[in-house]
Amino acid sequence: MSLQLGVLDQSPVPSGSSASQALANSIHLATQCDRFGYHRYWVAEHHNSDGLAGSAPEILVGQIAAVTSRISVGTGGIMLSHYSPYKVAETFRTLEALFPGRIELGIGRAPGSDPVTMYALANGDQPRAVEQYPSMVRELLGFLDNDLPSDSPFRGRVRAMPSATGSPPPVWLLASSVDSASFAAHFGLPLGWAHFFSPANGPEIVAAYRREYQPSERFPEPVVAVAAGVICADTEAEAETLADGVRVWRQRGLAGPIPSPEEVARSVHNPLAIDPGGRPRPMIVGTPDRVLTELEELGAQHATDELFVVTITWDHGARVRSYELVAEAAGLS
Repeated sequence: MSLQLGVLDQSPVPSGSSASQALANSIHLATQCDRFGYHRYWVAEHHNSDGLAGSAPEILVGQIAAVTSRISVGTGGIMLSHYSPYKVAETFRTLEALFPGRIELGIGRAPGSDPVTMYALANGDQPRAVEQYPSMVRELLGFLDNDLPSDSPFRGRVRAMPSATGSPPPVWLLASSVDSASFAAHFGLPLGWAHFFSPANGPEIVAAYRREYQPSERFPEPVVAVAAGVICADTEAEAETLADGVRVWRQRGLAGPIPSPEEVARSVHNPLAIDPGGRPRPMIVGTPDRVLTELEELGAQHATDELFVVTITWDHGARVRSYELVAEAAGLS
C-alpha cells in the first residue's frame, strides 16, 4: 500500500523550554518534513495551554510557508465557531495570495480550550451554539468563493479580499464525531478524521461520510485523511521511552508542558490508565517497520491511503527523527 503522509503539528512545549522555542521547533520541523517528502504540514489551534503553543495557527501557517518550498501548509484546524467567517476568509485569501497553490484551510467546531476561555474568545458574550456551525461553514465557503448564498444580507455588497485570480484555498472539515463528519458530507468537503483524539467507530463514521457524500464542484468525490498519533525510533525500547512522556502528560489531563524523562521517572505511571473522559487514545509506537505496518492497517480500516502523523515528544531532536524514520519507511521522496 502506497501511503501519502502529512504532518499535524500541535506545537508541544517541552518541560524546561518555552512557547517561543516550541514555535521555533514547529518551523524547524516543517523545513525538515518538507525535505523528507511529506505532502502536507498542518498546525493546530489551542488556547490557554501551557503544553501546546499554537494559539494563532494562521500566523504560524504564513511563517512556515515562507521557509518551505514544496509542502502544502494549512490548519488542523481553525476553530471556526470562535471567529467571523468573513475574517477567516480574508486571512486565508491573503495567505493564498502570498503562497499560491500551497495553502489549505482545515476548520473544526471543537472549542480548543476550556469553557471560560471560550467566553474570552467570544469577547465575554455567549459562545456560539454548535447549531450555528453549519451556517458559519456555508458563509465561509461563500466568502472564499465570492459566491454567497442568495439569502445572505452580504451578497453583492461585501467581498472577501484580496481578490486573487487563482482558486481560494481548499477547505477541509475536521471531525472526531459523527456530527462533524456529516457536515463534511453535506457540504461536499474533504474529511480529516482525528483518530488520535477519538479512535472509536472511525471506520464506520468514515464509511457513512462516503455513503452520504454530496458532490461539490471542487470535490466531486469524497476525500478522507486520518490523523494518527505516532512515535517512531530506531529501537522499540527508545520508542516506548519517548511515548511514556506523552502517556504521563495525557494522564495529567494535558496539563502543563510535556514532561522530561526525569519527570516521567518520578511520576506514578499506570499503564492501564486512560485519559480523562474515559476514552483510550492509542498511539502507534515502535520501530519503522512496525509503525509503517500499523499505519497501513489504519489506512486500510478507513479505506484511505492518506494519513496525518501526529508526534509529540519531550525531545525535539527525537521528534524530528521520528518523522524522518516514518518517511524513510514509507518511501517518501
